[in-house]
Amino acid sequence: MPVLLFAMVSHAGVTDSRVTLLRAPENGIQPQAALDGKGTVDLIFFKGLPGDGDIFWVRRNPGETAFSKPIQVNTQPGTAMALGTIRGAQLAVGRNGRIHVVWDGMGNGVAAAESKSPGKSPLYYTRLNYTGTGFEPERNLITYAYGLDGGSSVAADRSGNVYVMWQAPRPGNTDGEAGRAVFVAKSPDDGKSFQRETLALSQSIGACACCGMRAFADSRGDVFAFFRSASADHARRDETLLVSRDLGANFQVAYSDEWTVAACPMSSACLSENNEGVLAAAETHGRVFFVRVNPATGMVSDPISPETKAKHPVVVANARGEVLLAWTEGTAWGKGGSVAWQVYDRELQPTGVKGQADGLPAWSLATAFANPDGSFTIVY
Repeated sequence: MPVLLFAMVSHAGVTDSRVTLLRAPENGIQPQAALDGKGTVDLIFFKGLPGDGDIFWVRRNPGETAFSKPIQVNTQPGTAMALGTIRGAQLAVGRNGRIHVVWDGMGNGVAAAESKSPGKSPLYYTRLNYTGTGFEPERNLITYAYGLDGGSSVAADRSGNVYVMWQAPRPGNTDGEAGRAVFVAKSPDDGKSFQRETLALSQSIGACACCGMRAFADSRGDVFAFFRSASADHARRDETLLVSRDLGANFQVAYSDEWTVAACPMSSACLSENNEGVLAAAETHGRVFFVRVNPATGMVSDPISPETKAKHPVVVANARGEVLLAWTEGTAWGKGGSVAWQVYDRELQPTGVKGQADGLPAWSLATAFANPDGSFTIVY
């Protein structure tokens, strides 16, 4: 039986036979990790004041135990924001290991002139340069669909397609959150150029303004987006999974988890993949859950949820099909808490590998990845 981790974790990390916990580099917050097909770990994190900070990127190559020296992602200082936890940067790994990063440009940096216009906060995108030594100057990808609050994300596939997605009011919206929608801007050339944003869905299902979202492209080239919709009467905020099987041209609703709640839960979502399919995690009824999507049939499993109050889930799987679900507990506006986790077997049954660790900073959450030996690492 593995030794479970319940104590505060040191900066260097504490390890048992199945789960390793690490603090984000340089005491950063809001880490986000992604794996490429070769086992390289790319990770971004936030540093600075909650409303005025910067994003940094590090990499850990296969066989290494330490991350590289941090490189700043944003060239305009102070344009990133950590307030609310769900407005931070997200990354994706595309063709040839190219790193793509987006963030809501809502920070108070003096160079963020675009964000000073009411309702005109930019959505910044950048990518790792060809030499891998730094990032290109960020670009605002919004041409007309302004009104960012919580939700923006990026996905990239193995063929050079990059998808930047966010939710904002539909043109001429007079219905509040019920009139918000998910937009997508696509690049067919590894992020060199982007097409003008379009609506992901033709039908209107609304979008909860200050909830986060997650985009993801799987190994088949299908594109997913997990976000919280919003009803016209403000009584329903259902976590909704969209899928496109034609390279982002058209999206359909693949899954929806109903939640009758009259207040925004400021939740986040997670998408990842293993040989069994795409894993999607989010929050509902004050708890976290995940489902598995069969890549061939599109069938979605029943939701699986720990019996505990929780937020900000992350879900990843190893090559054996075992699944790690991690989440935060005790967090609130401006308040830190703890990180907890549960490992499930290939049949999605809970195993004895679970635990909890204190010391999660305010405005932060956790990220995770599977190691080549089948163990898991949680960074927070």
